[in-house]
Amino acid sequence: MPPHRGDGTVPSPMPGASRCRGSGWPRVPHRAHRLIPSDDELYQRTRLTVLEPESPNIMFIEGYSSRGFTINGDVVVGPCAVLPRTILQWNVGSYRDISHESLSLFRLLEPRIEILVLGTGDRVERLPPAMLKQMRECGIAVEVQDTPNACATFNFLTSEKRMVAAGLIPPRGTYRDTSDSAYAILPSPA
Repeated sequence: MPPHRGDGTVPSPMPGASRCRGSGWPRVPHRAHRLIPSDDELYQRTRLTVLEPESPNIMFIEGYSSRGFTINGDVVVGPCAVLPRTILQWNVGSYRDISHESLSLFRLLEPRIEILVLGTGDRVERLPPAMLKQMRECGIAVEVQDTPNACATFNFLTSEKRMVAAGLIPPRGTYRDTSDSAYAILPSPA
């Protein structure tokens, strides 16, 4: 048996390599030279674009509570439709009130939206397949999510400069505090 070194390896006949204890495979160093800035992506310059929620041209959902939403610094009470350049009250009380008629607003927009994000409250609720099919036939993809995730999805798609709108119903059971401090703050997409 070959003699063991104190580091757990045995001498190897191959120069610059050693055998690991318990295996017959030689351990060879992976890097033979020192990296310089031009060799490694980590040293190269990176350009980063940060979404500024204060920008007047984009809608940005900053927070939500059981009473409503904070959008671009404005508090909106109750369900709302967030369009590319405006915010409207949306006349629905719960996901059960979402119908062909309540979605007609999103089908009439010019320029047309690509994606409609629906926030159905505390949890994801199933909407009638015929309603979703009608939206697809109009060229609008529909994402149905719980409201917290719908807010984040809307912000992300907006930051990607997609033509997106949202129909949001405040989550009822998430926050019991009735003060303005009960608004959950959403992180800025980076």
